Amino acid sequence: MLAVTAAAAVLPMTAPSTAGADTTADLRVESYVLPAGAAIPSLEELQSAEGRERLRRAATAAEPGAALAQETVGPAASSAPLSRRPSGSPPADATTGIQQRAAMGPTATAPEPARTMTYDECVKGLGSDKKFYVKSRFAVCNGASFLQTWTRNGQPVGTSMFNVRAVGTIAQNSRTITFQYYFTDFTTAGTTGAPAMPITTKADIPQSWPSGARYTRGGTMPGTKTFTQLKAQCTFKETVTAKPGQGSGSADLLFAVYEPAISYTPPAPWKLSGALGGKLFMLAPRWDAASYLANSTGGGTPAKKGAATFSYVPTLTYSAKAGAAERGVAQHISTAFTVPQDTKPYMSAKKVPGQSAKDPLHRLVNKTRKDDNRKAAVKQCKRYWGAKYTQGGKLECDEYPFATTYEGAAEADHDSEAKKFNFSVKPIPAAENLAGGNILRSFYAKNRIIDGMDDGFLVKIRS
Repeated sequence: MLAVTAAAAVLPMTAPSTAGADTTADLRVESYVLPAGAAIPSLEELQSAEGRERLRRAATAAEPGAALAQETVGPAASSAPLSRRPSGSPPADATTGIQQRAAMGPTATAPEPARTMTYDECVKGLGSDKKFYVKSRFAVCNGASFLQTWTRNGQPVGTSMFNVRAVGTIAQNSRTITFQYYFTDFTTAGTTGAPAMPITTKADIPQSWPSGARYTRGGTMPGTKTFTQLKAQCTFKETVTAKPGQGSGSADLLFAVYEPAISYTPPAPWKLSGALGGKLFMLAPRWDAASYLANSTGGGTPAKKGAATFSYVPTLTYSAKAGAAERGVAQHISTAFTVPQDTKPYMSAKKVPGQSAKDPLHRLVNKTRKDDNRKAAVKQCKRYWGAKYTQGGKLECDEYPFATTYEGAAEADHDSEAKKFNFSVKPIPAAENLAGGNILRSFYAKNRIIDGMDDGFLVKIRS
């Protein structure tokens, strides 16, 4: 979602006002910000008190402006309210790669995350009621509809509107984020001053963790253009790059929020009023140079080491369909999600994490703790299925949450506040367990999942 704020002063205009010669009339512009793609009332509808009230209710019912995507993780997630509804996401069938995995068997891997997004994909992903569309943590977008009602003595005499959508993408192993802005659907009806109305587009990075980070900005941001000029030019681009060495910890982690704003001032004698809202955090970028992720050395060029992502929780999708290489893993997790009371070890209030953005899984890199998780899981497999549960190596002890997460089977041994036995184990075919592990490891790598609580991921099962 983008922000609209009143300009501090009216820019000088040479174009004649379309308000007519009546200089004694009270000429105002009421501004509304609605979800991109939302139904916009016609001038005829707004000329009735009932129509104007419906518009006001719709604007009031929209989510508060200063919101981040519900799936935001890391420091940015606590810097503003999170959206009340999940972001749009691509269909699960588009991201599982089920047929390819079946052909690869135990060597199956996670699919490559999307790194591009077209305007049409953004429009479809946002629909008519969503603030954000997350195609992957390397391809995201959001947008808003800006509606102006032009009134004379309190009665609407005209309307104007335009939509803004912004797409953020990141190329593989790149520290540069590209933001593509699309200004579309410019319309006017009745008497307005819209054609000469100056519209200013800018973007700030108001917060960074650690603070004081510096960014290189590039591109063709429009600055201030009139309604007519933006309608003709329609698309602009900005790039944001953060050099390595500015982050914290061994992974050189740098988090930020990127905040676009749209402001406009109608030409005299019109005056701006109405619900203007505040600035909106659009996206939450992150940079890292973790040694366990790709491009950690920059290919010999230290200034290019590491890469950027967006701080959104990605989803690992497993398939429980017949023929899926990881079927046994998927079936086990599905049971843990849907009927946890049927899983081992027994726990009356078992609810395993990884099912929602509020309770994600967190990647674990430390070898000792990963080994602890595996030992704790195997102990329970032997407890319930006996010392020979592997049936001569045909089966392996599968555990969820994964041993490579902080929420693994030994979590309670390392965290005094964790619930004991809030995990599930089950012997499954060794080949399917191997495939599930390979998919998980490649998912970590391809999505640049970092160790610790500043990142996270979810798991979904296709059945």
